[in-house]
Parts: sequence; C-alpha cells; structure tokens
Amino acid sequence: MELRKETVDAVVNSRFPEMSPQGRLLLEEALVCKELQKGELSLNEGEVCHEMIFVGKGMLRQFYYKNGKDVTEHFSYEGCIVMCIESLLKQEPTRLMVEALEASTIYLLPYKTLLNLVETSVEINLFYRKVLEYSLIVSQIKADSWRFETARERYHLLQKHHPEIIKRAPLSHIASYLLMTPETLSRVRAGVL
Repeated sequence: MELRKETVDAVVNSRFPEMSPQGRLLLEEALVCKELQKGELSLNEGEVCHEMIFVGKGMLRQFYYKNGKDVTEHFSYEGCIVMCIESLLKQEPTRLMVEALEASTIYLLPYKTLLNLVETSVEINLFYRKVLEYSLIVSQIKADSWRFETARERYHLLQKHHPEIIKRAPLSHIASYLLMTPETLSRVRAGVL
C-alpha cells in the first residue's frame, strides 16, 4: 500500500501538486495494482486502452512496428503515467504496444472510473486536464525535436532531461526513440557526431 501512495504522490506532484490529501486518496483507492515481468506486454496492438497506467516501479515503453521495424514512441518509469491517448479517449483499438523493460509494478486507473471521478471531484477533473495538457506539450516538443534538432542535440536533451532512460533502457530502443540507427547513436555517444 505504501508504494501505491508514493506513486500517486509522485504522479500528482509532477502535474498538480496543489491536490489535497482527499483528492490523492480518491486516486489511490481507484487504482488496481498489476505486476509485470520484463518483456511482458501491458497493452498489445489491436487492443483498446481501457486504463491510465501509473508506474510505481520499473520502466515501460510504448512502441509500434513500422515497415517491420520496432520503433519506440515513449519511455515511462517511476512516477510517470502511460496511456495510449487516442485509444483511451476514443475507446478504439490502438496500434501501440506497452512493454515492461524491467520487472514492474504498475497501477491501473480504469477509464470509466476516471470519468466518474472527473464528474464528482473538481480536483480530479483539474488533475486529468493537467495530464492531458502535459501529454499534448510533450508530443509537440518531441515533434519539434525531430524537425529542428540534430541527432546529437536530441541525445543530449534526453540525457539532460531524462537520465534514467539513458541509464536503464536498451540502446536499440533509445536509438529508435531518437529516430536514429544504433550506429548513429554509437557515434553520438562517442562524440564523433
């Protein structure tokens, strides 16, 4: 139960730190704990995303296949939220998958429960809005990074803002996340690029 509270506090503090203890407790009580083994999928292509995932322990990645290649879309670790936002909001099948890169403890917030909480709690409504705003901002930052930054700049920004990813994720996944080949990533890390 302690990890659940720590997870809610970490997630809430990063998006809506003003949330009261009562609002945090509402979230805690709504979460369903799930353990994942390394390599286990929490969501598969073609499934509908029915939950927002709070990462308590471990690391997850969202990815998809394009032209037979595995492409990492996003990494999440302790205190982060994972959701396939289009699938969650439209309740339609996703093309994304969510995989545990490490043995992980996650907490699922069922979408229907979230919608009920949003209707009954102003704080949960504000928290949900902040989560969606943050997701939109992150998507825009990532798109701008792909358009305007060099491979080296993208790597150094990841290193600066998310050192946990650099330390814990396989290099092949980091390379695909940064839209570069593993060879290019090696050159960037070696200072050649």
